[in-house]
Amino acid sequence: MTRKTTTLLAIAGAVLFAAGTAVAQSQAPAKPTGTAGQAAAAPRKLVAPIRGEANLSVTKPVTKATRIEGRDWIITTMKVKNMSSGAIAGLKADEFWFDKAGNPVGGDTFRYRKPLQPQEVITIEFRNPRDARMASNNYQFSHANGTIKASSVPTL
Repeated sequence: MTRKTTTLLAIAGAVLFAAGTAVAQSQAPAKPTGTAGQAAAAPRKLVAPIRGEANLSVTKPVTKATRIEGRDWIITTMKVKNMSSGAIAGLKADEFWFDKAGNPVGGDTFRYRKPLQPQEVITIEFRNPRDARMASNNYQFSHANGTIKASSVPTL
């Protein structure tokens, strides 16, 4: 008796599965719409990440001293644009601070977790606790698959 029941349940399950997939395939997918009935933006194309040297355009850094939660901070911001033909995976930017004698005082690291697409512009922000010995800073860019050649531009 259990064999007959098991067989009937298996056949019923197969029929329901086949009917469900047939119904799902016959329905046309709904078009997503944005606000005010406009069509939603097309999804971004995937671009293969660049290997080796990548090119970035970097604006002049803006450095400001601010007080946050009772502590003095040096906040540096700059805009970066990918000028390469491929995406830059694992973008990393380092800021190094030095005293007047050239000894390292501190620094910060910025990581962009998504691939930076060609012609995409992002804002990088570094936060460092203020130190009276800070005299000058330097920046270094790298990515997961190689080096970066950064060129300074007035605006992006």
